[in-house]
Amino acid sequence: MRRNRFRGAAVAVLAAGTLLASAACGDSFDDGAAPAQQSSGPAALQILIGSSGDAETAAVKDAAAAWATKSGNTATVTPAQDLTQQLGQSLAGDNPPDVFYVDAGRFADYASVGALEPYGDKVDNPGDFYQSLKDTFTFDGKFYCAPKDFSTLALEINTDLWTKAGLTDADVPTTWDQLTSVAQKLKAKGTMPLAVADTRDRVGAFMVQSGGWIVSKDGKQATADSAENVTALSYVQSLLKGGLASYPKALDAGWGGEAFGKGKAAMTIEGNWIKGAMTNDFPNVKYTVHELPAGPKGKGTLSFTNCWGIAAKSKFKDQAIDFVKAMTSVDQQMTYAKAFGVMPSRQSARDQYTAAFPADKAFIDGAEYAQGPVNAPKMDSVLADFDASLNTLAKADPKALLGTLQKNTQATLGG
Repeated sequence: MRRNRFRGAAVAVLAAGTLLASAACGDSFDDGAAPAQQSSGPAALQILIGSSGDAETAAVKDAAAAWATKSGNTATVTPAQDLTQQLGQSLAGDNPPDVFYVDAGRFADYASVGALEPYGDKVDNPGDFYQSLKDTFTFDGKFYCAPKDFSTLALEINTDLWTKAGLTDADVPTTWDQLTSVAQKLKAKGTMPLAVADTRDRVGAFMVQSGGWIVSKDGKQATADSAENVTALSYVQSLLKGGLASYPKALDAGWGGEAFGKGKAAMTIEGNWIKGAMTNDFPNVKYTVHELPAGPKGKGTLSFTNCWGIAAKSKFKDQAIDFVKAMTSVDQQMTYAKAFGVMPSRQSARDQYTAAFPADKAFIDGAEYAQGPVNAPKMDSVLADFDASLNTLAKADPKALLGTLQKNTQATLGG
């Protein structure tokens, strides 16, 4: 599976625009009159999910059925054809689903117009969620929704290409300098060292390792043109210019995992979704997974996650919260992990997960220092433009690229 925020950007902007315009035109989600809550009889929860496939759909339906039987309520799970579009439209209407997946990249758009119920502190042991994930789903100081699961980026290394270049386990890079060094050795053997996608969802990891990011922690200030971000983009540029890294399309591949699987690069930077692609498409390729090399300010990676959103307009908020409690228990999260390969969002599930999936340790270790997506509303077009500009990074001025991002981000945030 390939995770790329650029996909579906036009649809995302349209759906978010419908929601934001609805709020702007007076269709308020928070007008002081709370929706009437059903006080008696069973609740009939409607649950909308953005499923990765049949395994996830079946697992969620099974879990929902078990909760319904135990609680005496009903729960209807519907996999969306296009979650962003369907959710944006339904939240702007009068009858949204009660519970639904909220992608981290869309969260601020929904929270900023009052479409979401801020229930995060009402679930069992909210402090058990990784802090980086809690931060991702916090808006204006409120922890809105429980993280469902998550993925992080790590460094994948092709074992055969590594060995052929005379490299060993002791050479696995843990710093930028070491990454450059091993890349030079791989290049000397005629191998493209690193395939990395040309979007903020990959290049952004270097920004975090350098101590930078696009916005401040609270999402209210643009920080794109910081010296730390210039350092990060300049380093990636040095890899591209030196033939030590390449964007996948230059390797005739659609994403880093494909270039890696086809042996066109000895290393790539991808998330734990690469496991399925390697198993299904490149079963004979041997590889190992490691934490990303640390930058000037230490370790850094990016996280990708969804939360269990609850509609502010739901008539069954108490039952919806109870449903989310069941979905985010350690046992249920481990069931999901085994069913469709996601990582539990609860820290207390970590030991069970690493015991069951020892090869994933680097991915889950990244949770301690991961940066989530930009947590500010109306940023879709700004970030899409930045992604497009990264296509030119090998020849462009990093300061100029970041200056444009800074200007556009400030304008969007109102700063």
